Amino acid sequence: MKKLISIIAQNRKAKFNYHITEKIEVGIVLQGPEVKSIRGGSVSLDNSYAVFKKGEFWIINLHVDLKAYHNNEKKLSNIRPKKLLLKKNEISKINMKIKQNGLTMIPLDLHFNKKGFIKILLGISKGRKKKDLREYKKQQDWKKEKARLEKH
Repeated sequence: MKKLISIIAQNRKAKFNYHITEKIEVGIVLQGPEVKSIRGGSVSLDNSYAVFKKGEFWIINLHVDLKAYHNNEKKLSNIRPKKLLLKKNEISKINMKIKQNGLTMIPLDLHFNKKGFIKILLGISKGRKKKDLREYKKQQDWKKEKARLEKH
């Protein structure tokens, strides 16, 4: 029996605010209460992004609500930086692309893979200007209108 990939959370604004050139699936280092909270769906990807620090990629502003699973023994923050799991050659390739082209890494969704591990789908992207956002919105509206007309 095959397991399907199930999405926990999505960053819906990402496709609108950024032009995504490449997608990468990476693992994430989490602690016990964070995993429990994410399994419960208490996570938000809004305003989060990945940065390169000391030879590793870290995800910043990934909000995991720890109220239900808070333990006094461990003082965890809701938005603590979390390490992303990548191989060294992948890190160097991605870092070169980002530095040369002025790109950003943003999370597109958080999901369980086929083995049940929590993974993040990151998009290497470039921010859209206000004019580009208007054009993108027009194209999306036209696609919806075209689909509606084709039905009838």
